[in-house]
Amino acid sequence: MPSTTHTTTNSGTQPNERQQANAPQRSQKAPTRFIRPDVLSQISGLDLIARSVVEGFVAGLHRSPFKGFSVDFMEYRPYITGDDLMHVDWKAFARTDRLFVKEFEDETNTHLQLLVDVSASMGYRSSGISKFEYGMYLAASLAYLVVRQRDAVGLTLFDDKIVQRVPARSTKGHLVSVLKELENVSLGKRSNLGKPLHELAERHRKRGLAVVVSDFLDNLDDVVDGLKHFRFKGHDVMLFQVMDPAELNFTFSDLTEFEDLETGERLIVEADAARSEYMANLKRFQDRLRRECGSLGIDYSVLSTDQPLDFALFNYLAGRSRRRR
Repeated sequence: MPSTTHTTTNSGTQPNERQQANAPQRSQKAPTRFIRPDVLSQISGLDLIARSVVEGFVAGLHRSPFKGFSVDFMEYRPYITGDDLMHVDWKAFARTDRLFVKEFEDETNTHLQLLVDVSASMGYRSSGISKFEYGMYLAASLAYLVVRQRDAVGLTLFDDKIVQRVPARSTKGHLVSVLKELENVSLGKRSNLGKPLHELAERHRKRGLAVVVSDFLDNLDDVVDGLKHFRFKGHDVMLFQVMDPAELNFTFSDLTEFEDLETGERLIVEADAARSEYMANLKRFQDRLRRECGSLGIDYSVLSTDQPLDFALFNYLAGRSRRRR
């Protein structure tokens, strides 16, 4: 990542208390069917959080079958002349005035590896919950969803090295182990995504899907090299870039002191003057990451910590559906 962007994106930077107190509050616009992440933080236990997220998401899919997914990954496609009318969803037809045919998929052997960044920069928050907390909720929800579908899920936590690993299994008892590791992990040290990505690509010999949850605010060349290693080994890859709203929109003003959460370095910036350059650098960084992912056949999504997690779950299912075709 260009040094100018790294300095001002809060990739490990934390505004001081005076600036944080004056930062604009996040929008309180209610999602269509889902609990806000800051409300989720009031629920005790990742198992309850994951259950709330997934069951709310699945209930939403049931109410909107034409969107393409259901609880058992039942897919819907447009009706084609000659299709068995027994498989037409007449309730969907009544709501949409369009004919859809249900397609039930067989039990699968999907092998999902959750790779979660716990480096110090993930601890940033402008208000509400941190990127670290959001990443834990996302990983727990994906693990719950995957095990619910009788697929195998494994977990790796990393900063500049591998901190903890849980091999992939598909039992509900194994889900408890995954959630326990997520619940007990603490923020780590400096990030160096390239190093653990290369090591993990070598370790995971069974081909499957690797979901990487991180802010990705690191040296982009190293990150891309690590991702290429995964693809070379035959793994499908999906990235969720978790960002704070203040990082995405640079909501600071006046003189602001930033502290790098990974090095302790401090920098005073005239925020209003720096905003346009910051936003240009961030856009350049994300555009390049998006292009690199596109060329490698990797799904890439940007998530703000004020977004409901059903954005991520739907993107996961959509990516999974595309790969199966």
